[in-house]
Amino acid sequence: MVRLNNATLKTLETPIDQPSYDRSQLQTGIVHLGVGAFHRAHQAAYTDALLNLQLPDWQSWGITGVSLRSPAVRDQMHAQDGLYIVVERGAGGEKLRIMGPITEVLIAAQDREHILSLMAATATKIITITVTEKGYCHDPGSGNLNFSHPQIVADLQNPTAPQTCVGFIVAALARRKSQGLASFTVLSCDNLPDSGGLIRNIAIQFAERIDPSLAQWIAENTAFPNAMIDRIVPATTDEARAALQQQLTLRDEAMVVTESFNQWVIQDTFCNGRPAWEKVGVLMVDDVAPYKALKLRLLNGSHSLIAYTGFLAGYETVSEAMSDKNLRQLCGLFMDRDAGETVLAPEGFNLEEYKKQLIERFSNPGLKHRTAQIAMDGSQKIPQRILPPLRQQLSATGNNHVQILCLALAAWLRFCAGVDQHGGTYSLNDPLEDKLKRLCDLQKDSSEVVDDVFALPEIFGDDRDYLQAVKSNVVFWLDNFKRRGVLLTLAEGLPYVAE
Repeated sequence: MVRLNNATLKTLETPIDQPSYDRSQLQTGIVHLGVGAFHRAHQAAYTDALLNLQLPDWQSWGITGVSLRSPAVRDQMHAQDGLYIVVERGAGGEKLRIMGPITEVLIAAQDREHILSLMAATATKIITITVTEKGYCHDPGSGNLNFSHPQIVADLQNPTAPQTCVGFIVAALARRKSQGLASFTVLSCDNLPDSGGLIRNIAIQFAERIDPSLAQWIAENTAFPNAMIDRIVPATTDEARAALQQQLTLRDEAMVVTESFNQWVIQDTFCNGRPAWEKVGVLMVDDVAPYKALKLRLLNGSHSLIAYTGFLAGYETVSEAMSDKNLRQLCGLFMDRDAGETVLAPEGFNLEEYKKQLIERFSNPGLKHRTAQIAMDGSQKIPQRILPPLRQQLSATGNNHVQILCLALAAWLRFCAGVDQHGGTYSLNDPLEDKLKRLCDLQKDSSEVVDDVFALPEIFGDDRDYLQAVKSNVVFWLDNFKRRGVLLTLAEGLPYVAE
């Protein structure tokens, strides 16, 4: 089957929105670390829309993507000259759009010198990041760099041949400093409460181990804006590729499927220029924190809640789980009460409409967002999505509005056993998988499980006293999930929680 590329783009019989700009004129102004499906459907899509406006200096904002691990995306996109299709599925049907802002994709292990040269080049103004929570190689409990992480150990031993996100950033900044060049802006676009503050902190900590003067230069010259990103982008399936191929009689291995909703809020503190993203709907603000809290607690928090309970109940996708009246009610209660009471909407933001939109987005059958995909890396996500509203609720109202937060923790602990209700086993896909499976063994008493996991500083930090106030609630839900399953537990217990 013929692949999408520059040549076949001209022969498409089906009318599809495609780049109106001359891609051959693009030069790299942005290097993106972690060029997965989300980046291609979100930041790259916004940049493509901006390039289509062909504003002055539009040629300066081409994207070079970097994969820190697998060559899969490089292989997909190289054969397609960097082109790919975004399929948007919403209530109004399906919309296709061909994207062209990514000029090349490089592999960390194979193209290290090329990557560092690009990052250190004068033309490169911004490094954007989507490497997921675990890609920061940090301790979620403290927010500090995990100096015992094997890849961090390797990068510190050989800082000019980095493997990690922070290693590449610091190595490139060291080159810019030594050459007397201006720094670049580091824009983290991952689901972390203070993503800019986190990457700044770990970059400086890493640099201090190499050269304290470099750490000081980074602190004084490099911008690390905070950002909030919001778009649901499930992993692309072979089924989706086959459906697109049948529709276009053209094969696109790099396609992504997403929803019509898209949002990006950025703290406007760049140090070396930026694209005029506000021209295509990006909200540039002084303070991202209120938007970030809304998204992490209402969308990501409820996503994790539905992922763990839905997976344990046997639902493969989020939309299937949302068709269950009890899980749908659980999600609504979480947004309205346990998490919802801890967020303050920015001025002019319609919180009730946002929550209504979230329920509709989760229920979108066109996305097929797998519960197992959202459930992965729980040890990195729970500290960002569940613990902050839990602490805030406890400080404000005692135990009155923490039941569903406790239920979410219990569902995660039950998931971490790695065994479903029928005895089938599955992978947690978590950096702490072996430890969590051992601590959450189904043969252990639920109280012991909760004590053992709550004692982990790498998840819960050093200040864990507040957890004692909710231990009995978490044990209650975990014990019921183990003995009776999620569906029966919710059917009988939800009416009491909803009171």
